[in-house]
Amino acid sequence: MEAPSRSRRGDHAEPGPPSPPGRDPGPEGERHAPRSRLRDLVDAAPPAAPDDGRPGPKPGVPAYRTPVFVPAHPRSVAAAGAHGAPVRVPFVVFELFERPAHGTVAFAFTSPERLAQALGEAQPWVATALGPLAESTAERGITVLLDPRVAPGQHNWQPADLAAYAGETRG
Repeated sequence: MEAPSRSRRGDHAEPGPPSPPGRDPGPEGERHAPRSRLRDLVDAAPPAAPDDGRPGPKPGVPAYRTPVFVPAHPRSVAAAGAHGAPVRVPFVVFELFERPAHGTVAFAFTSPERLAQALGEAQPWVATALGPLAESTAERGITVLLDPRVAPGQHNWQPADLAAYAGETRG
């Protein structure tokens, strides 16, 4: 059995906002934890579409458009550009995990906080809808586990991994 995929999100985090006026920023102007720019996109997403007459999900099954947060990381491959110049083509890879009862699975979480609680603050992720995720993984025989329980302290990614990946991608 192989170890779970490893991922990094160094290019997607920025420092959080400064402390509000009148509030002590902490020792030596301590900064807030980084906030993902991806989270800003999720927060700014438009509301769900109104009911279009299609039947809803079965009881106990989340709706197709339910937003989920999935462990994933960016990758790129070398390719030739339009004039033969070397270029990097980026893409995102969902991380897969091995579970004794389910085989290969993709984890999906109903909030970034639940993802961070299970996999650690350094875990990179993407936001997507549950339906397309389940469809794309089912084509490959992979099950999606929603808000899975994960052994505490078994984080794949540490802050040092993110810094190393950021250094690799920036050349």
